[in-house]
Order: sequence, then C-alpha cells, then structure tokens
Amino acid sequence: MSVAHRTLGPDEAVMLASVARRFYVLGQSKLDIAEAIGVSRFKVARMVDLARENGLVRVEFDLPAPIDLALSDELRSAYGIRRALVLERASAKETRTEMRRRIGVLAADLLAEIVTKDDVIGLSWARSVNAMTEAVRTLPKVPVVQLCGVQAGMDMRDRSVETVSRVTAISGGDSYPIFGPLVLPDRRTMDILRKQPGIAETFGQFRNLTKAVVSIGAWLPGESTVYDALAPAEREAIANRGAKAEVTARLFDADGNALSTGLAHHVLAISAEELQRVPEVIALGYTEPKAEAIDAVLRSGTVSTLITDSGAARLALALAEKRPPKAR
Repeated sequence: MSVAHRTLGPDEAVMLASVARRFYVLGQSKLDIAEAIGVSRFKVARMVDLARENGLVRVEFDLPAPIDLALSDELRSAYGIRRALVLERASAKETRTEMRRRIGVLAADLLAEIVTKDDVIGLSWARSVNAMTEAVRTLPKVPVVQLCGVQAGMDMRDRSVETVSRVTAISGGDSYPIFGPLVLPDRRTMDILRKQPGIAETFGQFRNLTKAVVSIGAWLPGESTVYDALAPAEREAIANRGAKAEVTARLFDADGNALSTGLAHHVLAISAEELQRVPEVIALGYTEPKAEAIDAVLRSGTVSTLITDSGAARLALALAEKRPPKAR
C-alpha cells in the first residue's frame, strides 16, 4: 500500500522537509545526509521521495521560453536526436504567423547560444528561418552560407539572399549568397548557373559547414514553397513517388529515405548528401499539417535538433509510437 499523500505528524513532516532541504537547497549528497542524521543512504533516498510525494517539496522549472519539457524530452528520445525544443501554444487562437515568429525567436536564441567562432553556418530559405534572422541579436564572427536559391514571387525581405545579408551584418563574417532562382526550368540551366564564379564559390563552402538551419516543408499545397512553385503535373508525379517532406528542395519519403526525382536536376540547392554531412542541422517545423513531414525528416537522420510546437509534436510522437523509427 502506498504511503503517499498520507497525513503527516509535525515531527515527521519537519524531518522529511529538513532532509529534502539538505538535498535540494544545500546540495548535500545522500551519503553525507545519512551520516549526519544517523540513517542509511537508502533511508535518506526514501525520505526525499516521501517529501515530494506528500507535497512538502515541489520541483518547478522556470525555462527562458514557454517550452513543454515533457514533450521535448519524449520527442528527443523517440527519434534519437540531440535535442528537441517544443514550444507550448500561446492560445488556441494563435495564428501561424505568430507561431512562426515565436519559433524564429527560439531558434535565434539557440543559435546565439551554440555558435562559436569556429563555425560555418548554412541558412536555407524559409519564412521561419527568415523570422529567426530577424530575431538574431548577437553572433560570433562566422561565415554564413546560403543553402539554396531564391524562390520567385517572394517579398524581398523573405528572400534567402536578404536573410544571409542580415545575419552577416550582425556577425561581421563573410557572406556566401546564391544569386539565382531555387527552381530552374531544366538541368542545363542549373549546370550553367552552378559554374558561375559566385555561385560555384558558395557551393564550394558546403563541405565546410558545421551548422545549418533549415525548414521542414510538407508535400502539400501551402506547406512547401517548392511544392507551390512547381507545375501540377510535376507535383503529382513527385507525390506518387511517395514524397512526404521537403528540406532545401530535397525530398524524403515516409521512411526518411531521400528521393531521387526529376526535381533534383533543376533546383539550385545543397544536396541531401551534403546536408547529411553537416554535424549540426537545426530544423524548424511547426503546426499540425507538417507532422508527417517532421516524422519523415527525423527518420532520415539528417536533423540533430528540432524546433516545433506542441500540436505538431504530439502528432509526430503518435506516428513514432505507431511505427518506431529505426536507428540510422
């Protein structure tokens, strides 16, 4: 029978609270406490547990952002990634734009924390990555490399060239932009542009990348700028091949396998293999419609850090529980 939540007398309550104070506040080891009060360390461990079970001690986490700690830990463990940061929803009525802004702020804070002077940073084009760059306030002096071309029809503030410029203005490091479209009409055009000196120099930096920030797109209308940029026939053909997710115009199926489709031959972007070799890839993916895409990309082994929201995280976890990811 459990003794949790039973009524405690004043003597026992004070003793349990005193032991818990020694452990949590003063930082004494259980062995030191045991020697001080004349009991075994196993008894001390039980007393600490009883203090918590009976409400004498409450453990609270005051994180710098409204992060769901339990979901973050479950997501990290389920997919075997280095870290997961799951933002709690601000409210049931929170808009996608507001969620994107908060995802961007959290990504900016993480980048400022983990980037060192020895890093080379890659940035993909995405509205969420753009939101991150607007929130970055400090970075070491590091090179910043554009990972893919510019998506036509986007506002200039949302274009990847401008995104790279904003970050290098803050870091003071070298900038490696790609002055060219993301989606090209054919392979010949791509080959010609790849040989242009400025673009060739940027592509040459891909091998030096140590950290990259990318966005996860779902192969659905309105959930991927690449999807929306293609003709209906090509979208459908790619969907029929099993595409579920897109990252820097590279496609993944539901099992996380990189797909080789015609799209690979007419986009100006880092390859899936090159991205896979980057030691730290931070992926931004949020809202429920992208849950399957998040699941697919995490299965690929490409991503080491995911920043998402609680709604998408719960759906991704349900997919992982139904079909546990294989270790890569």
